[in-house]
Amino acid sequence: MAGSSKQQDIPTREVSGDAGGLTTLLKAALPSLPVVGQLPGIRKASADGFSGLSFSRPPVTVERAHVERYAAVCGFPVKDTVPLPYPHLLAFPLHMALMSDPAFPAPAIGTVHLENSITQHRPVRIGESLAVSVSVGPARPHAKGRVFDFRTTVTADGETVWEESSAYLRRGKGDESAPAGTAFPEAPAGGTAWSLPGDLGRTYAAVSGDHNPIHLYPLTAKALGFPRQIAHGMWTLARCTAALENRLADAVRVDVAFKKPVLLPGTVAFGSRPLDDGYAFSLSSPRSGAPHLAGRTTDL
Repeated sequence: MAGSSKQQDIPTREVSGDAGGLTTLLKAALPSLPVVGQLPGIRKASADGFSGLSFSRPPVTVERAHVERYAAVCGFPVKDTVPLPYPHLLAFPLHMALMSDPAFPAPAIGTVHLENSITQHRPVRIGESLAVSVSVGPARPHAKGRVFDFRTTVTADGETVWEESSAYLRRGKGDESAPAGTAFPEAPAGGTAWSLPGDLGRTYAAVSGDHNPIHLYPLTAKALGFPRQIAHGMWTLARCTAALENRLADAVRVDVAFKKPVLLPGTVAFGSRPLDDGYAFSLSSPRSGAPHLAGRTTDL
């Protein structure tokens, strides 16, 4: 999931205010609408010549109340440090701001989250002030279209404490010779079943800010091609990480690939096994065995 080296040279623009709020969500949706999506100021730029974008936000203080709400939704214990995936919530408004920028050559709606990699250099403490920046470079080829790698850096007093790479697929004309996705070690099909309620997407959206309509209601999900609402990929990552939380090193990397969507309400099965330097884990359907997520942790 490596990003382009050109991302290092992109000027960073600070985004303030409601970077991930309703205005940004509206801007993200408009390019996908017939006719409206072709209007000046809404029409997406061509991928040809796209050199990348880089946004940052003003420093944000980690608040205990918000962390505890996130921990409760995702199954983490309450601590004085944040759950490993939590800083993604601070970066998500920048992901949305980048995707909704007219210079970014793909609409946010319909862009698929393929893989995610989080590196925690040390635990982040509640009350710390964090600087967050996100950049994206030119797309790389994929068998089913093209992939944009969003790279997130979180620092505290100038120290890089957390990093993330998020690979998003825009379907289209693909390149069969493009490299395949990340290979993961096999994990058990799953011995622990989790029953997921129909409102899980809305509950997670309320704490994460990710109100993509595919996660909210049957009607909004059907409008975008799903039989009913689906769980957030980042919730599945978080829930699996929570199941391994007390066995992870302070410095650790978590890599996942998102496979088939998890329909809500539904039941999923979690499985894991130890590796020499971490754990392999999976999330699958207990009925069919269809994979929802493959992942591994690596102690650093």
